[in-house]
Order: sequence, then C-alpha cells, then structure tokens
Amino acid sequence: MKTAALALVGDFSNERLAHRCIPRALQLASTVAGASIAWEWIHTTKIKSAANDLVDFSALWVVPGSPYANMDGVLAAIRFARETGRPFLGTCGGCQHALIEFARNVCGIAAADHAETNPTAGAALVITPLACPLVEKTGDLHFVPDSRLQEIYGRDTAHEGYHCKYGPAPAWRGRLESAGLRFTALDPNDDLRAFELPEHPFFFGTLFQPERSAQLDEPHPLIAALVRSIQITSPSKEQA
Repeated sequence: MKTAALALVGDFSNERLAHRCIPRALQLASTVAGASIAWEWIHTTKIKSAANDLVDFSALWVVPGSPYANMDGVLAAIRFARETGRPFLGTCGGCQHALIEFARNVCGIAAADHAETNPTAGAALVITPLACPLVEKTGDLHFVPDSRLQEIYGRDTAHEGYHCKYGPAPAWRGRLESAGLRFTALDPNDDLRAFELPEHPFFFGTLFQPERSAQLDEPHPLIAALVRSIQITSPSKEQA
C-alpha cells in the first residue's frame, strides 16, 4: 500500500492526553480503513508560510492544545486546507480556530477572535467561554439528519469525551451557517458541538476529542473517515 502523509498541527506535549492518544487512534483507524498513513507533528512555530511548509502533506489535523504558540500559523494552516481541498480535522482547539478562520476569511469578520487569547475583542468574539466547562467531561450528542457526521457514524447519537472550556458563540451561528458552514452535532441542550463544511471534500471540527477512543483501544469512525479521505499525493514521511 502507498503511504499518505498527515500533518498533526499543534504544539506537542506528552502531558496532554489527546496528544498521547492520537498515534494509537490513527493506527486503529488505519487498520479499519485498510489504509497506510504516516504522520508528522508540526509545531505551530514552524509554520511561516502554510503553502510552502505544508505543501507535502495530503491532509491536516489541527490537534488540541490552545493557546497555540503561533495562532497565525494555525489559522494559515486551516485556510490552506480549506482552500486547497485537503482533508481537514480540527479537534477541541483545532475546531475553535477553524471557526475563527472561517469567520475571518469567508464571513468577512476581520476582527473575529478567541476569548482565551483576546478577551477584549468584544462582539467579535466567535469563540467564548462555555456556560458549563467540559474539562474531562463526557456527554451525549445527536446528529442532524442527513448530515455527513450522521453518515460517518452510522447512527443518530454518540457519546464523546472533552477537555474544553471554550466553544462557538451562539450569536454567530446564523452568520457562519449563512456562509456555508453547517453545525451538525449538538448536545441534549442543542449546544453546538461539531461542524462540517458541505462544499469541501472533508472538513470537520469537533469540540470533543475523538482521539480519546484510543484509551479503550477502539477505532473511531471519524478518524477512520479522515484516513479514508486522504488523497495519496505526497511522499512517505516518518511517523513521529
């Protein structure tokens, strides 16, 4: 089998559970998907020009761990994936920053920002503190009918784990969706928990951390779908 290259964009720390889980989650997903992929951790400070620094990668996963050392680099990486049609997954902080990138560059909200890094941004805060923090919490989700997430999971509901204090500000939901984004996973209170970009081949963001499924040694359907979606266009890279 050929090997596809996946960039894991984030500031790796062995102290982060999600980071420790990701390699095993990818191994499990690769087995289920019947595909061989290699991955490389890309520290955010290494991203000077996304078009140059990430061109050899077939897909991007912006991993948890905000605030990132180089937020501009993260946003540039997300935009690069979105505009070039590369498969993209953003989990936890990656999801939050994907929403900021979309707000700035698609919705035209130039000042869109994150309360964690710029709490004085006022009305332009697309990402705000959750009413109930989800640090080391688990919870039920339901998927919007006919969504790609519902299709990927093959069911209407799921139970996922979090390590999250921030999420999309509900006030911006209409503006984001009118520009083409679709929120397709919600909690029992209909709070936003994941989105997809229907016009893109594979572009998802989740506040939850699907990689935590590796703790149970179980493949996760969304990560398996990411592996399946990757177009094999780049040379093999060594696993980190």
